[in-house]
Amino acid sequence: MNLPAFFSTATGDFSDPARPWTFVFVLITFSVYLYIGWRSRVKETKGFYVAGQGVPALANGAATAADWMSAASFISMAGLISFMGYDGSIYLMGWTGGYVLLALLLAPYLRKFGKYTVPDFVGERYYSETARVVAAICAIFVSLTYVAGQMRGVGVVFSRFLEIPIWQGVVTGMVIVAFFAVLGGMKGITWTQVVQYFVLIFAFLIPSVAIAKLLTGNPIPQLAFTFGDIAPRLNALQTDLGFTEYTQPFQGKSMLDVLCITFALMVGTAGLPHVIVRFYTVPDMRAARYSAGWALFFIALLYTTAPALGMFARYNLINSINGKSVEEVQSLGWVRSWEQTGLLKYADKDGDGKISFAPGEAFKNNPETKKIDVNFPDGENSNEVYFDRDIIVLSTPEVAALAPWVIALVAAGGLAAALSTAAGLLLVISSSVAHDLYVRYFDREASEAKKLLIGRINICLAIVAAGYFGVNPPGFVAQVVAFAFGLAASSFFPILLLGIFDKRTNREGAIAGMVTGLLFTSIYIIGCRADKIIGLDAPLFEPWFFGISPEGIGAIGCLVNFVVTIVVSRLTPAPPREVQDFVDSVRMPTVT
Repeated sequence: MNLPAFFSTATGDFSDPARPWTFVFVLITFSVYLYIGWRSRVKETKGFYVAGQGVPALANGAATAADWMSAASFISMAGLISFMGYDGSIYLMGWTGGYVLLALLLAPYLRKFGKYTVPDFVGERYYSETARVVAAICAIFVSLTYVAGQMRGVGVVFSRFLEIPIWQGVVTGMVIVAFFAVLGGMKGITWTQVVQYFVLIFAFLIPSVAIAKLLTGNPIPQLAFTFGDIAPRLNALQTDLGFTEYTQPFQGKSMLDVLCITFALMVGTAGLPHVIVRFYTVPDMRAARYSAGWALFFIALLYTTAPALGMFARYNLINSINGKSVEEVQSLGWVRSWEQTGLLKYADKDGDGKISFAPGEAFKNNPETKKIDVNFPDGENSNEVYFDRDIIVLSTPEVAALAPWVIALVAAGGLAAALSTAAGLLLVISSSVAHDLYVRYFDREASEAKKLLIGRINICLAIVAAGYFGVNPPGFVAQVVAFAFGLAASSFFPILLLGIFDKRTNREGAIAGMVTGLLFTSIYIIGCRADKIIGLDAPLFEPWFFGISPEGIGAIGCLVNFVVTIVVSRLTPAPPREVQDFVDSVRMPTVT
């Protein structure tokens, strides 16, 4: 399809056929987001923090799905499955299973409680201002870690498709999120997320359907993945190149680590404050249950497609590069484009004139830049290609030679996924600082206008912090997000679950559990990733707890939290009778 002439030369070189389409889709979608933010601007804190508690269940389901399906789900999850094979299913099982836990065990009861934030629940349930402060700090810590992955995703998309440096892409995303989050708060974020969900789901499904049809003749990705011959073909291709079979379990991780990562992701999902707060935006407990059901349906559309797309991407990637001459690889437009971003690198290490895709890391980090560098080849293996996991989904339509507008649509979908989750996380940070800390402890008599001003200022500050970590991430997108889930698992999930279902749990136990779980998990993650997080030359230590990776240590932190909370609660006085009655009332069905 030919585009109008003004796309050809007036604003630069558009030799990349997807680039003008990307400008069109980004311009249209961003304009819609900005318009919704302007129309949804609020003047009271209830609208700013919980959208006035008037969002319909169906719309809240779509918004929850967009909030929950972050850049990790859209951009990085299929890439992890593509690289990890069977072991990549930990992300599917962990995130979807966690949402079921959230929908069944927490969301309806927290909505019945009726406040604005998770720290609100913690403060009242555990009759302690100290517990409220600890919960607010945990919410800030978890949300900042999570939002770093989203900003990273924004930078990756902009870097490739608009050909600007990653830091400029991150700044552009920061400005867009700031506009609709600062003006409209939760109200603006909610209705923006409804639109963003449909952008991201169409952007994910359309190329998946097209590639399924091309590779298997079946246009339904789930059926092509399950009943087609693509898995045996890929397994044979992998073994020919020296890899293990794609569908073989526990290739790169032990069974214990796989179980721990899955568990951490599940309970971390159920403890994420930015997802929990979505259930405060609906009118009542019944609407919370319905919106949870709708969200699960919307989420399933993407999550049942991701393993198929990961397998298709792996098959196409190997066939498009392996065994080709250096000149053939250089002639591929998508290779040249991604090479410019620094997220794809290749070199003829053995001098045979061909590029080989094989097991092992192709290149090492440059000791000065601490980034992958083709001038530092890893001589211990024959692999000659470095392919960043975060570009699998974004590059797959190009590798499969789909139409330029499909490639651009995927870019718009990746931005929608990252921005929708980033907005929800920024609001949690803002509410934790402004609503749970500042107003309660420093200015109880603040007017509505001042409360809104403080909330908006805190969103701006949080965006600056998120932008920094987006430019200097401690890992690839899904790995950073996995850290956030581990922190949520070790801090929030135990005290929320016990707060609802165990009226004997008291403030001393909750505070001790949160602090112990969070400290254990964060120290382990930082120690194992000190080279990425705090810029050291090497990690402070290797994973020492039975070899469990930093992504999975949240499972142990969660268990530590549970044990400490229960033991300390039993060794200290029981909660007051009115608190125990309150716990019973939260679980009691509402009679209408």
